[in-house]
Amino acid sequence: MKPRPLHIVADENIPALQALLGSLGTIRTLPGRSMKAADLAEADVLLVRSITQVDQTLLKDTPVRFVGTATIGMDHVDQDYLREQGIEFCSAPGCNADAVVEYVLTVLYSLAAEQGFVLRDKTVGIIGVGNVGSRLQRRLQGLGIRLLLNDPPRAAEQRDKAAATAEAFVSLDTVLDEADILCLHTPLVFAGPYPTQHLLAAEQLGRLRPGAILLNAGRGGAIDGAALLSVARQRPDLTLVLDVWEAEPCIDPALAPYVRIGSPHIAGYSLDGKIRGTYMLYQALCQHLHLSEPAPLREYLPAPSVTRVEAGEGLVPLELMRLLYDPYRDDRALRATLGLEKVERGIAFDRLRKEYPVRREFDTLTVAGRLEPALAEELTALGFRVELS
Repeated sequence: MKPRPLHIVADENIPALQALLGSLGTIRTLPGRSMKAADLAEADVLLVRSITQVDQTLLKDTPVRFVGTATIGMDHVDQDYLREQGIEFCSAPGCNADAVVEYVLTVLYSLAAEQGFVLRDKTVGIIGVGNVGSRLQRRLQGLGIRLLLNDPPRAAEQRDKAAATAEAFVSLDTVLDEADILCLHTPLVFAGPYPTQHLLAAEQLGRLRPGAILLNAGRGGAIDGAALLSVARQRPDLTLVLDVWEAEPCIDPALAPYVRIGSPHIAGYSLDGKIRGTYMLYQALCQHLHLSEPAPLREYLPAPSVTRVEAGEGLVPLELMRLLYDPYRDDRALRATLGLEKVERGIAFDRLRKEYPVRREFDTLTVAGRLEPALAEELTALGFRVELS
């Protein structure tokens, strides 16, 4: 028997909702940051992104029986409360991980060109080696870059594994002492044995190596914003890259001048990643309703505007990256909002996310031509499709 039509309430920034879930019922979209219980008075399903706090305050006395977040992170969802109420929950692990990785790679290649260094000569520390961090690890390993991996929960999980299969995790102190580039990809955890709130506070930030690059594309609260501002004022040698900010959406305009590249929490905002997240929620909802498996994801992805590039002499990877993504565009757009009053600044931050332009992932682009073997190997490691002639 076909189930009754559902009443679905969803964040307005979740794409392809009608194409994927339209056949299941009615869909009402709302700004995720301002959702309230009254909005869910008739909702069977709630679909959110990371800016919506899903807890008893939002869900009490509502008919919601299924909650999905179209994100990797789940720290905005009170899963204990959902379990107590018998509400089904799903997330979208890995949906936009490749997009975040490609944001990081494009930023690092951009900084290398700007500052005149070779990325392969640097030591990169990855703090948080989950869905995003592990994928960044694989691509950087493919580029031959020395890595330092820090992830205490994962290190604890593998202590009983055979040494041959274990990752070589190191302490946070080791990363701070030895990494030229630090990439944060942690969830925001407030309690328990491995809290990450203010993981990098004044003491840790003060230990950064001379000329270090600090990039946060995980959660803003993992870095103490006040301490970062204080250290940045004293350490002009540091290069800061922030996609996430402690006080989102009303970010600190005093910190922005010390940030080389800033963006409004959009590292994972590729069109591919966002639709993949919606698709994963659709899959989970179909399972919840005992419906048949949906069509493959590729049937819902639009064709990219650029699919193939013929490589000419002197091609460098950054040229290809810039065809798909320019981090300085996001930086300029964010800075243009910083002169606004606090409330308006927060509204503008969310508007940048809502109206974000189409961005595609590296594997949508094929690079063809007579490529030097080293360049072909580098492009493949980065994630581009390579066709040698």
